[in-house]
Amino acid sequence: MSRIGKLPVIIPDGVEVTINGQVVTAKGPLGTESVEIRPEIKIEKIDNTIVLTRINDERKSRSLHGLSRTLVANVVNGVKTGFVKKLEIVGVGYRAQMQGNTLNLALGYSHPVDIVAPEGIKIAVDQNTKITISGSNKQAVGDIAALIRSKRPPEVYKGKGIKYEGEHIRRKAGKTGKK
Repeated sequence: MSRIGKLPVIIPDGVEVTINGQVVTAKGPLGTESVEIRPEIKIEKIDNTIVLTRINDERKSRSLHGLSRTLVANVVNGVKTGFVKKLEIVGVGYRAQMQGNTLNLALGYSHPVDIVAPEGIKIAVDQNTKITISGSNKQAVGDIAALIRSKRPPEVYKGKGIKYEGEHIRRKAGKTGKK
């Protein structure tokens, strides 16, 4: 039995969960999110928890059990507390600023890089070098963070670029001089 899949998803106060067939919808202070679960998994709402069980013991059902439980938990937690990713910009002259709903990045290119925040995602810039991305959908927050990081990933010699907060960049030694 899946260790993650057999754990019930606890519904916190202030979150309303409805199950319509294979679609789980959570409504909370940060908005509404829904996820569709594959038919190999059975969903039940018991008291203040959601329990997911497998219909059979086939390989496909076993592999989807823990995934489905995690997707439902992310939807429930997302509308209650939300998800946050933080990025840091390292490098002389590299900076970020918000212009309305658009993130404007100066990353050493001949042109500025503009990224428009999708609906439901909030982007904040602090001290021109720290970017905070928040929202109720974990996948959307991670996708935008990865998109921003991909515009100038950290390089291994000087560590310049955009990195996740707390990410360790493995540095390489540069060339040694002739003797």
